[in-house]
Amino acid sequence: MPPAPKSGDALFASVDRVNAELFTLTYGAIVRQLLTDLEEVEEVNKQLDQMGYNIGTRLVDEFLAKSNVSRCVDFKETADVIAKLGFKMFLGVTATVTNWDAEGTSCSLVLEDNPLVDFVELPDTCQGLQYCNLLSGVIRGALEMVSMKAEVTWVRDMLRGDDAYEMRVKLIKQVPEEYPYKDDD
Repeated sequence: MPPAPKSGDALFASVDRVNAELFTLTYGAIVRQLLTDLEEVEEVNKQLDQMGYNIGTRLVDEFLAKSNVSRCVDFKETADVIAKLGFKMFLGVTATVTNWDAEGTSCSLVLEDNPLVDFVELPDTCQGLQYCNLLSGVIRGALEMVSMKAEVTWVRDMLRGDDAYEMRVKLIKQVPEEYPYKDDD
């Protein structure tokens, strides 16, 4: 019998961390440099999403190795694991899973606290910037590594005056795992 999954708090305690303020300031410097280099807010949004995607494809291995979570049976269970364990393990916060559609293929992840935005105020020149787009890319990349193609978009953002940070996660398709065929001639 496999070991029981760890709680979000146990996972957070088991992961090596950098100082939260250093992490937040470093992320802010990256976003600022992208704005300087790319000049177009939409290009910065795409770059942050791609950076997050690349991170997510790698973080999922660490998450699976340290969490003892077994294969999720469906997208609903996967979303719950992301919200309660994944966010806690890597960011020290949890998310609420809400607003499911009738098919069970689309939901919202709502963060009441987001460590990426400490010390951040968006200037008027950055309207349209999805400052935390890195997170949507991380989720998209991690889901793809567990055979789920998803679309992740920001719905609400406290940097724009909303009351929470909300991402909409939509399962596009479940990709069957392919195993190489071995011919036993």
